[in-house]
Amino acid sequence: MSLSLDPKASALLVMDYQTAIVEHSATDKDGLLARTSALLAAARRTGMTVIYVVVGFRAGHPEISPRNMIFSAIRQAGIFGPGGAGAEIHPVVAPREREVVVVKHRVGAFLGTDLEMVLRSNGIDTLVMAGIATSGVVLSTLRHAADADFRIVVAGDCCSDRDAEIHRVLLEKVFPRQAQVASADEVLQALP
Repeated sequence: MSLSLDPKASALLVMDYQTAIVEHSATDKDGLLARTSALLAAARRTGMTVIYVVVGFRAGHPEISPRNMIFSAIRQAGIFGPGGAGAEIHPVVAPREREVVVVKHRVGAFLGTDLEMVLRSNGIDTLVMAGIATSGVVLSTLRHAADADFRIVVAGDCCSDRDAEIHRVLLEKVFPRQAQVASADEVLQALP
């Protein structure tokens, strides 16, 4: 696969790498964090924009409808509210000063957020995605980004899902229809 990236027109999206999500939903946590940390270091070194996407809600979770099957359980558990335990970005991949953190209230990174405005305002046309879970934030964000005409690269080994078979099918069969799927090493080699 031939992959090249222009750091000035690209953004690395680090999605849902919050402590609770890493602990409960990631497989091979140490390897995942190491690969994503290396990708972050390379992105920063080349001047690529780094954007974090996190799940978060106001006190009382007013953004969550009782009809939303996934998020109503979050509301009942009272998690991902202001200052809630596990809501912070994992320290191994923590943002630096001035890196954008987008707070989302749904599975995908675009709906109800200012992510697209930040990307367009900075001349970004290419997204490199890393996220947990592959069948959640990565899938939803990829579909929206493809419909919005972004070029998409999925760093497959910087994504994780509790269901290994769903992870495999998405990376091998579904995502390649709308994105390039590469390893972290292949993404690193594509950077100048």
